[in-house]
Amino acid sequence: MWQDLLAAVGLMLVLEGIMPFLNPQGVKATLLQILQLEERILRLLGLGSMLLGLLLLYLIRG
Repeated sequence: MWQDLLAAVGLMLVLEGIMPFLNPQGVKATLLQILQLEERILRLLGLGSMLLGLLLLYLIRG
């Protein structure tokens, strides 16, 4: 189980690093836009992301 968790964290770090590596200016612009969002919207986006991730895991791991 720990191997799966560490593999998932490693994959997440690789995926998270792709955009800053390929387009750092775009990431900066996006982060500036995110700073302008209300906390409520950020929370909803975070919740949506978590639910989508759980659904994906459920479908893949069955």
